[in-house]
Amino acid sequence: QVQLVESGGGSVQTGGSLRLSCVASGYTDSSNCMGWFRQAPGKGREGVATIASDDSTSVADSAEGRFTISKDNAKNTLYLQMNSLEPEDTGMYYCATKRGAGDCNRQNEYEIWGQGTQVTVSS
Repeated sequence: QVQLVESGGGSVQTGGSLRLSCVASGYTDSSNCMGWFRQAPGKGREGVATIASDDSTSVADSAEGRFTISKDNAKNTLYLQMNSLEPEDTGMYYCATKRGAGDCNRQNEYEIWGQGTQVTVSS
């Protein structure tokens, strides 16, 4: 069974940067997609960025041009580089994996989730 552990969250000022990491342990060969999702108080969990097994990526419109998703397969680690952070980026950030083929942006199809790491951006 895959287990995911996020790290790298913190508190920054508007315009700052953070780099989140997600280490996957256990069997990961069946994962078709990995993604970052976030949940702010009063809002549902939303997709931030995803990356497929073929390294194709997708980034939410709200994060396009500011966030970059990447992975290091040798280290079984997923990353999210966040630049030009805004208060609206505040929330709990989760990484997750999806086994099924196809669209990586369907949040409800992700099966394994990490515990989350908090990101707070102050103005």
